[in-house]
Amino acid sequence: MSVTQSASRRVSAYEVVHASREFRGLRRHFGSFVVPAIGVFLGWYFLYVICAAFAPNFMKTPLFGDVNVGMCFGILQFVLTFIVTVTYLRWGRRKFDVQATRLRTRLEQGRRR
Repeated sequence: MSVTQSASRRVSAYEVVHASREFRGLRRHFGSFVVPAIGVFLGWYFLYVICAAFAPNFMKTPLFGDVNVGMCFGILQFVLTFIVTVTYLRWGRRKFDVQATRLRTRLEQGRRR
């Protein structure tokens, strides 16, 4: 076996971690939060855009003073962005970071399982 063949067969610690059951579980756990959050966020955004395009009279409906439904939809988009961000930070700190730290420590120590 030549040197290039043995070097090409060598697997890095990153590849080992990437192929590990823990990493797949971490990605699945991450997706369990991110996919629904993106769905809610994009659903609200597209509802806003569709209503603005196809129901302009509804969006012009005054709620109080000079504030109409369209302005409230727009403001709520910013509020939803803030809520998703804060929720992700709290969720990540409580549930995701523990698993990620464990994997990172394993990778930095060079252990292979």
